[in-house]
Amino acid sequence: MNDVSQDEETPAPAVAGDVIGTAPRPIDPEIARRVVRKIDTFLMPAMVIGYGLVYYDKAILGSAALFGMTTDLQLAVVDPVTGKTDTSRLSWATSIFYFGQLVGSYPMTYALQHFNTRFILGPAVMLWALICAATAGVSTWQGLLVQRFFLGFTESIVPTAFMTIVSGYYTQPEQSLRQTFWFSGTGWFTIIGGGLNYGFAQITSGALRPWQYIYVLAGALTFLFGMWSFALPNSPLDAWFLTPEERVVAVERLRAGQTGVRNQKIKAAQIKEALGDSKVWLVALIMGTAYTVNGAVSGFGPLIVSTFGYTPLESILFQFPLGAISAVGMTLTGWLCSHRHNLRIPTLILCCLPVIAGYVLIWRSSWTHRPVAPVAGYSLLGFFGPVVGQAVSLGASNVAGETKKSFTAAAVFVAYCVGNIVGPQLVRSETKAEHYPGLWTGLIVFYVVTILAASALYVVLFRENRRRERLELDEREKDSSAFKDLTDIENPYFRYVL
Repeated sequence: MNDVSQDEETPAPAVAGDVIGTAPRPIDPEIARRVVRKIDTFLMPAMVIGYGLVYYDKAILGSAALFGMTTDLQLAVVDPVTGKTDTSRLSWATSIFYFGQLVGSYPMTYALQHFNTRFILGPAVMLWALICAATAGVSTWQGLLVQRFFLGFTESIVPTAFMTIVSGYYTQPEQSLRQTFWFSGTGWFTIIGGGLNYGFAQITSGALRPWQYIYVLAGALTFLFGMWSFALPNSPLDAWFLTPEERVVAVERLRAGQTGVRNQKIKAAQIKEALGDSKVWLVALIMGTAYTVNGAVSGFGPLIVSTFGYTPLESILFQFPLGAISAVGMTLTGWLCSHRHNLRIPTLILCCLPVIAGYVLIWRSSWTHRPVAPVAGYSLLGFFGPVVGQAVSLGASNVAGETKKSFTAAAVFVAYCVGNIVGPQLVRSETKAEHYPGLWTGLIVFYVVTILAASALYVVLFRENRRRERLELDEREKDSSAFKDLTDIENPYFRYVL
């Protein structure tokens, strides 16, 4: 007999039941392909740009520090006795952004699930755009800390929104490519943003400093993304860019994966289950430890490269190979894992190795004037992109139940915030002569933990899938279970991707 738990008070959403029913419907493969193309066309380009902007306005700090921001806002203080430079204010300016994201993650996630997506995401992005542009008016380092906290708070909605949107529109095999594709915006905007920063750095006259122009531009681009957010449907059931027939197909495609469709009711039982689910916390641990490098690189990357004897403009250009490796790596690994079964965790572990190699190469090579080896090691850090991209994919694809999916998405990005908070604090400017040993040692340890956590997750998921394969289930009940908003634990037909 099927041991699916039936919750009489929490049936599938009425609209879903009315549209698709409990019995599977045949799908025309040509219509299904057309539906996927339409969804991809509407969602993916805008999501890549949107998440790229999330990364860009964080990473601006590293470049802006090269073009007068550090001096204008007193972010670096020189000790008159020792002559050493203290950059702790810059470290906190980087970290406090993620405290804002940390505080905002769960309230924003709750609002996003409970209300229509466009009415929450749109205003939040518009507010984010205004706060970002307002950075140009900050005149003290204390004001910058306040501004960046609220910038992080408003931006916290975007990663969790994107993670749940993809899991609500795509099947399990399709999700790896799409989750990593929107996440690749970090890499693409490392390149695009670097080019924009390089251009604005050429401005030597005008009412504003170069770093102020950069923030005004970022705010304007974000405002345009906010306009798109108002056009975002709540789910495939009300996707305005699909015909009524295509909406049915869009939802029917999700039946086999047993991940369900959007449900706006908050279920305490699913939150309780997520809190006790080791799989959720292993993914969060992977995300947190893997993202420590981003906090350090986004805030201090150009500054570290500039210590090799390169000019500020050349230091910005060295962001290009790092961004390219990250963006292309995320896209290729996402494509590979969408076309080959159960490669996500092995791919994640494999991509950790060049990141560790990059740490060692930067740390232990000679920092002579304009050296090649540490810059090559710096480029290798771009492999962190595929690592965190697959972590996002694992978190989204291995959870069912709308409330549990939202909680998991928030938990993963809370871990992301913690990693980004820790990373900048590992940078100690007084150890510059020793090549920042605490930074590289700490990052190596964190990536070893990433590998161990990913290995443990593989074992847990493999054993659970094998246990479920041995269950004697009535396959006739499988299709009717797909849209009951059951969690992955409640639904024995659910299978985990590795």
